[in-house]
Amino acid sequence: MDMADMPTNLDAQVVVDRRVLSGYDNYLAAQRTVDTLSDAGFPVENVAIVGSDLKLEETVTGRMTNGRSALAGAGSGVIFGAVAGMFLGLFTSTTLSFVVLVLWAALWGAVMGAAFGFINHLFTGGKRDFASRSAIVAGRYDVLVTASHLDHARAILDGTPGPADTVVVEVPQSAGTYDPAAVQPTAPDHPFPSQPTAPDLPAPERTITPERPAPTRTITPEQAVPAQPATSDSPRP
Repeated sequence: MDMADMPTNLDAQVVVDRRVLSGYDNYLAAQRTVDTLSDAGFPVENVAIVGSDLKLEETVTGRMTNGRSALAGAGSGVIFGAVAGMFLGLFTSTTLSFVVLVLWAALWGAVMGAAFGFINHLFTGGKRDFASRSAIVAGRYDVLVTASHLDHARAILDGTPGPADTVVVEVPQSAGTYDPAAVQPTAPDHPFPSQPTAPDLPAPERTITPERPAPTRTITPEQAVPAQPATSDSPRP
């Protein structure tokens, strides 16, 4: 194929024909459903797990003080120092030198990590005196299957009992073909307000000037043309 004949439209929308097989309130239940389909020999490459109603969940693990912050920093510093010491120990000639170098680097890493953790928490001013873990979770997990394999997947799930702790969420009525063009924003029903128009201004008055009379010409007697005497073509007697 010629390079000039290859399609260059990168904005073409792809319509994925997937249907909702089942919905759950937790990810582990959706994962067990996919595992059940996989154990039955179902082609799981036609399955997708989609989470909706995403939210950020932060779990507090404990209170954080200057001492605990320094201890946590020391633990991280020990690991970093030991790794750096082992890398530098590769250039030593004896095993004793390698061990001493690793221990020395781990000790200095612990000291520097503790100091950094203590100073870092001290500068927070007590605004965050707790440790936590953050994760993005969904309120609903749907197992989607390609429309051509939907009946096969339903037959497998109907013949396999689900776990007792699984809560199945009702499938929404809008479940069907996934078309990105269908979610494009549409124009509002109400018309846009008309733009204000300029008021009609009165036509400017037209001033009509009176016509000037033609000047009269005075003819003097000298300028008058004398009248010519009438002649007759008949002969005299």
